[in-house]
Amino acid sequence: MMGEGVRSQESECRALSTEHSVLSTQNLGMLPEFHNQELLARALTHSSYANEHVSEGGAPIEDNERLEFLGDAILDFVAAKWLYQHFPALDEGRLTSLRAALVRASTLAQFAESIHLAEYLRLGKGEAESGGRHRANILSDAFEALMAALYLDQGFEAVSAYFEQMIETTAPVVLNENLDRDPKSQLQEWSQATLSVTPRYKVVGAEGPDHAKTFTVEVWLGSFMAAAGSGSSKQVAEQTAARAALAVLVDTQTAQDGQAEDSLPPGPLPAKDAHANCDLPE
Repeated sequence: MMGEGVRSQESECRALSTEHSVLSTQNLGMLPEFHNQELLARALTHSSYANEHVSEGGAPIEDNERLEFLGDAILDFVAAKWLYQHFPALDEGRLTSLRAALVRASTLAQFAESIHLAEYLRLGKGEAESGGRHRANILSDAFEALMAALYLDQGFEAVSAYFEQMIETTAPVVLNENLDRDPKSQLQEWSQATLSVTPRYKVVGAEGPDHAKTFTVEVWLGSFMAAAGSGSSKQVAEQTAARAALAVLVDTQTAQDGQAEDSLPPGPLPAKDAHANCDLPE
């Protein structure tokens, strides 16, 4: 607990330092140095901070929401251009789903974490104390704003060169593991074709304050609980549970591939908890 408090205090100090001195972008994943430091500071400013502070002259502080809007469009285009150039055999539908996977909030939040962006965000006191510095939507929005600020400061080529380095390592993983495909749809296709049942999702837990709840959901295939998953919303938890169930299917199929050719076809997934042999709960 003490270690977390120290890290939080250090993050606050780094964030506050952007008000009074030039922030070296060497600390942000080797970003090029900004010519306009005000742009960089604005990209790191959450609305909660702007609502609680004014500039030295008494004028309102501008948050990063307008930059976020611009960054969203820029990253969409950079990702589309890179995918078009590197995957000539893929059709429009797959290119579209890959692009969506590369620029969705969870992926951008991972990019933000990889450059330690959270440490330099300017957040309001309440937002910072409630864990906002590591909230996926805040991180992804800040990353979009940062890329927009870089575009305004140094042009499209600077953004393209920086963001494409991240895409190069992420896109092959997304493609090979089908992370661009909706796991709930994949699970439903398999379940209906193999077991003639439709997956059912059941919320089994909700923890945390109203503004930051974590939901836990189980996915059932017939009378079997295939897997469970958690997330910041019921929808996210369902997707996580479906992805976990698909991972179980892959492991099961891999094990069955080594069986004799005259073995029985795959049956329902094995029970995962003490209630798995009961009828599906309503």
